[in-house]
Amino acid sequence: MTLLLRRYRWSDREAVWELHRTCLAQVGITDGDGVYYEDDMPRITQIYLADRGEFLVGEIEGHGVVAMGGLRRIDDETAEMCRLRVHPDFQRRGFGARLIEALEESARKLGYRLLRGDTTMRQGAALELYRKYGWREVRREERGGLVVVYGEKSLIAQPVAVTHPVETI
Repeated sequence: MTLLLRRYRWSDREAVWELHRTCLAQVGITDGDGVYYEDDMPRITQIYLADRGEFLVGEIEGHGVVAMGGLRRIDDETAEMCRLRVHPDFQRRGFGARLIEALEESARKLGYRLLRGDTTMRQGAALELYRKYGWREVRREERGGLVVVYGEKSLIAQPVAVTHPVETI
């Protein structure tokens, strides 16, 4: 199966929303838990694409949108990588890694020097991916019974021997 990554279009709205809900439900994150939010979903073009960000979707022929991820501008030097999702039926195939690589490259092209992001301890695959790509944990907090892990990654070239993996319990 070949994953085609491309920029979000308005016609992807419902598929992206459904993918978001499916992936969060898989790890037990639900509306009202203090972690779940979706206020950006109906405004992807405004929040991501029109404000020096990016939003990518991954499609597989015959299956539609099975992956997604975005970059949201925080300030002139910092972007947040968010909404990184791969449908449960298509996980463990390298699609999350392709998204991270593409989003990090987009962030560099957009002139960002630092990426930030968060996930929960329940999202082990995300923690593993962030660790693999050199993200470092900066803090944790409990919200709604979930432990949220905040991380960041410098996009400025560093010596190869220096890595800052996300620490896990």
